[in-house]
Amino acid sequence: MKVMIFVCGEGLGHTSRCISIGRELVSAGHDVHFGAYGYSKELIERKGFKTHEVPSEITLVGKAGSLNLKKSILATFKRGQFLGLIKIRKLLKRNRPDLVISDSYFMGMLSAKSRGIPCYLIVNQSNMEEFFRGKGVSSKIVAELVKKSYTGMFKIVDKVIIPDYPMPYTICRKNLEFKENTWKKVFFTGPLIGKTFDETTAMELERPHVLCTVGGFGYREPIFRKVIEAAALDNSINYTLLSGPSVDPASLGTLPENVTILKFIDDQFPYMKASDLVIAPGGHSTMMEALSFGVPMITVPDLKHNEQQNNAFVIEEDGLGKKIDYSTSPEEILENIRLLIHDDKYKSKLTEMRKMAEELNGPRAMRLLVEERKSR
Repeated sequence: MKVMIFVCGEGLGHTSRCISIGRELVSAGHDVHFGAYGYSKELIERKGFKTHEVPSEITLVGKAGSLNLKKSILATFKRGQFLGLIKIRKLLKRNRPDLVISDSYFMGMLSAKSRGIPCYLIVNQSNMEEFFRGKGVSSKIVAELVKKSYTGMFKIVDKVIIPDYPMPYTICRKNLEFKENTWKKVFFTGPLIGKTFDETTAMELERPHVLCTVGGFGYREPIFRKVIEAAALDNSINYTLLSGPSVDPASLGTLPENVTILKFIDDQFPYMKASDLVIAPGGHSTMMEALSFGVPMITVPDLKHNEQQNNAFVIEEDGLGKKIDYSTSPEEILENIRLLIHDDKYKSKLTEMRKMAEELNGPRAMRLLVEERKSR
C-alpha cells in the first residue's frame, strides 16, 4: 500500500510521531512517502525516508512567551502560503498514494480530498478558537471562522486520529471538542512515539536524574536558569539540561557539579529511560514520550498557550506530575522535584501509564487502521 504522510513542521512533536508511523508501515512492507519542510524535513530524511519538500503552512507570531494566533493566521494569509495547494495537488498526482495521513497539515488534507484520495487527519486539539475568547470583537470573528474551518475539515476526512491514550485517560481531552458525527470517526491510537521502553537502552547516568528539555533560548531562558539554581540547592540530584543550539553553555557561568548542559541530543529516549523526572514545556508529544516511559513530569506551558495550559492541567489533575509557570521560584521547583522523585503514589501511577502504552502500541494500532482500509 502506498501512503503519503504530510507533517506540520511547527514543532517537532508532529515530526516524531509521524516518523513512528512511517517506521511501522515500512517495516510491514508498505511504500511510505513524506511531505515536510524545514528542520522537520531534514530530520525525516536523516531517518532514511522518501521525503518531498512542501510549503510551510502556518507562520507563528508571538513574543514574551505567548503565541498570538490571530496575528499568526493573518501573517500566514499575507505570505500566500495557501497557494501551496497547487503544489501539493501536483505532488499527489505524481505519487498517486492510496491513502494520505496528514498531521495537522491542512493543505495536505484538502489536496487529498480534492483528488478523491482517502485521508486521515491527526490532531491533538480541535478547539483552537479558545485562543481568541475574551480578546475583543475582531478576535471573536476570527474565532468563529477558525471554528467553522475546523468543523468543515473534520467533516470531510475519513478518520480523525488522536495520538493519545483513550478516554478517560486522554491527556489532551480538554482540547477536544467534536460534533456527534465527528466523534463516530475519531480513533485513539495510544501514544505514537519513536521508540518503546523495551527497545531503548538507558544511558548510564547518576541517579536520581532529571532531564530538562525546556531550552535556554528566548523567553524560556529564565525558567532554564531557575532549574540550574534549583540544582545548586541539592547536589544529591543530578541534571541533564538541553540548552538548544543557539545557547553557548559557557554563557551560563559556573555550573553546579551535578549539572550537565547539552545543546542537543538526536535521541532522547536513552536519557528519558535513565531519568526519574522530565521538566518540559506543555507540548503533547513530549508528554506522550514521558508517560510511555513511566516518567513523571514538571510541565512549564507557554503563557497564553491554551493547548499547553490544558495539557499541563491534566498532567497535574491525573497525578502524573506538576504544573509550574515562569514565576515559580528555584526553591519551589526543587520541592516539586523531590516530591515527584520520591513519592510512591506517583511511581505507581506512572507505571500504570507505561504498561498501558505498551498494550496500546500506538504505531501498530495506526498500521492496522491503515491496513483495514486496504482490505475494504
